[in-house]
Amino acid sequence: MLSTLRNAWRTPDLRKKILWTLFLVAIYRMGNHILVPGVDASALQSYAASGTLLGFYDLISGGAFSKFNIFALGVVPYINASIVVQLLTVAIPYLEQLSKEGEDGRKKIQKYTRYAAVAFAILQSFTIYVLIANAGALKSNSRLNIFVIMLTVTTASIFLMWLGDQISVKGLGNGISLLIFVNILSRIPFTAYQVGVLQKAEEVNIVGVIMFIALVAALLVAVVVMSLAERRIPVQYAGKTVGNKTFRGQTTHIPINMNASGVIAIIFASSVMQFPATIAQFWPNSPVFKAITGSKYSPFKANTWLYAVVFFLLILFFSWFYTQITFKPDEMSENMHKSSGFIPGIRPGDYTAKYIEKVLTKVSLLGGAFVAVIAVFPIILEGYTKFKGISFGGTSLLIVVGVALDTMRQMESQLVMRHYQGFLK
Repeated sequence: MLSTLRNAWRTPDLRKKILWTLFLVAIYRMGNHILVPGVDASALQSYAASGTLLGFYDLISGGAFSKFNIFALGVVPYINASIVVQLLTVAIPYLEQLSKEGEDGRKKIQKYTRYAAVAFAILQSFTIYVLIANAGALKSNSRLNIFVIMLTVTTASIFLMWLGDQISVKGLGNGISLLIFVNILSRIPFTAYQVGVLQKAEEVNIVGVIMFIALVAALLVAVVVMSLAERRIPVQYAGKTVGNKTFRGQTTHIPINMNASGVIAIIFASSVMQFPATIAQFWPNSPVFKAITGSKYSPFKANTWLYAVVFFLLILFFSWFYTQITFKPDEMSENMHKSSGFIPGIRPGDYTAKYIEKVLTKVSLLGGAFVAVIAVFPIILEGYTKFKGISFGGTSLLIVVGVALDTMRQMESQLVMRHYQGFLK
């Protein structure tokens, strides 16, 4: 990795891309220190850590919601829009046809995603206004104050969407993912401070701190291994003759990543588990809110064994579901048959589709179980150890590793491309 970074820095074009990326990220980080007027941020500290969906949003926004700066919404509206449009691509024939039209179709889908992100930003800005009003964080209930808050966070979220696109085009890596990556890394000093406070208060001893660090390091290594692991389905292509040319048969494979669903399964499961408590906070004094968040038999009460079990099972389900709708075994089998390809020992057609579906099910359940363990670990840490109130999440590990590996792959591909260009010249 270090050699790749060194070689990239020595290449003028890549050095320019790296500097451009750092410049745009610096602009984003400066914006995190601009607070939204009319809001008492100190009243939101405990509210953002209450175990609701806002806690997850606060994590991927780098604590922007708890501080309530202009990037309080972060890139969450764009993420929601991307997931919704991706699911609708399977359900709506027009979008499905666009997804098969190459670069032009991808650009149209991206345009629809941006429009949907603006709509989500407006809706979520109103939701945030209601939540901060319930938390008693509003300094004024005037219409002008409400309008300024909603306009500020909505505009800032749209600006982040544009900033992410600029990073993707002019910089290195996926812009939106890099912004989330930077947000999570920015929380590391605060997490270290929290552990230090616990150790200083003698709630945990130095042995416990060392074991905690070792366990986090082991989880990090496991996430890297699973992110790189893949199940390869061998494919044999028959030889064919076109005109006067004869093409020999080739042997290749279909790579299926062990962690194909990635963070998507955790986002879906978190939304299902935390949505009732988040909605109930609109009416904090209602019996429904007390039943959801206070009853020991409620599966939606955070940091309980029942919550962890249901959360684990939901991640397994959504991991399987997302993998099935993403890979589409029937289309893979049909495309393979059109290209005179076959899986050794498996008959073409429905038999191939069923075989691929069987492999996908096994891989998705295995990968989903691993992701579920990573996601449940912070719940066990919070509920059954003395490390309480630590801003650490297994989801953040998956995001950081995934973005880092993807950025390194892009950097290596850029280096290879420039190497061959120089060789051909």
